[in-house]
Amino acid sequence: MTKPTLWLRCETKEFERRAALTPTTAKKLLDAGFEIFVERDEQRIFNDSEYEAVGCTLVENNSWPTAPTSTTIIGLKELQESTDPLPHTHIQFAHCYKNQAGWADVLSRFHRGGGTLYDLEFLNDASGRRVAAFGFHAGFAGAAAGALALSAQRKGEKLGHLQPYENEEAMVTDVKQLLGGSGKGVKALVIGALGRCGRGAVDLFRKIGLAEDDIVKWDLDETAKGGPFEEILDVDIFVNCIYLQHQIPSFVTRHQIMAAGAERQLSVVVDVSCDTTNPFNPIPIYSINTTFSEPTVPVDVGPLNPRLTVISIDHLPTLLPREASEQFSQDLLPSLLEFPDRQTARVWTDAEKLFKEKVEAATASAA
Repeated sequence: MTKPTLWLRCETKEFERRAALTPTTAKKLLDAGFEIFVERDEQRIFNDSEYEAVGCTLVENNSWPTAPTSTTIIGLKELQESTDPLPHTHIQFAHCYKNQAGWADVLSRFHRGGGTLYDLEFLNDASGRRVAAFGFHAGFAGAAAGALALSAQRKGEKLGHLQPYENEEAMVTDVKQLLGGSGKGVKALVIGALGRCGRGAVDLFRKIGLAEDDIVKWDLDETAKGGPFEEILDVDIFVNCIYLQHQIPSFVTRHQIMAAGAERQLSVVVDVSCDTTNPFNPIPIYSINTTFSEPTVPVDVGPLNPRLTVISIDHLPTLLPREASEQFSQDLLPSLLEFPDRQTARVWTDAEKLFKEKVEAATASAA
């Protein structure tokens, strides 16, 4: 019987250091009878030798297109832009199921190549909850980035290049130090506070020293009336952690910000959800994704008004790459162990059904 095979590709997104498989989870898959190929990658937080030590087979960087089409390619972030057909089965975040920019072009590559996409964002358990998500670390890192941006702004500076931290303790220590020893006195609002992402943001704010009353926690009940919300303008940092599924009223608007004038307290918006190109983005005050090298984008707030910046980095968990990868990969492991039975295992059959529906929609849009 042929061994189930996974090929861990390198991440080509700039500054992305996470991995879908860690040496720990790769070892468990190998012990279960899988064959694991790992592309050499100096950018990844885990050294090549860590994979080799547990029994993985190392292959050249970005060589997955040459793998047998029967081999399943696993990664995290989207593939590099191309028109080449995709004949392989891919497990990854493709960011093409919610009508994001270029979504139909991405799906057409699979359609023309005969390949299959299992989107990690849409692998759900029986209750509809994602089997694995980076949400907690996205919120944690996003809140940290927001605090760093606030610190820089208070000094009349712009937040510079963000560098991944070795661990959570190092991140918390650095953020507190740059805020003057503690986050005490900073006020933050988290929307989506009950979800994975929101819990991560709240946890970071607590650990850097914000008073509990200065961490405003909103979820469905608080936003049910519909925005825009004036309360957002009364905090230093607003962190958006919702999972956008359909159109909702905007949380905050440029008109609202300009009308507030010099009375506005809000200095930093962190859009962890990062639905930048989604036509239903509830934070329509910016239009680009920011990056680790350029983490903030200024908002046009009108003359003489206090500065406002947005952080819209779509891979924030890579600020804590080792911890985030370990947590995500461990959560994904039970489903990967079922992958050889993907024709009957519900997580995978549901994901393939959704893929086919989206391909059909993409084909129809191009007709």
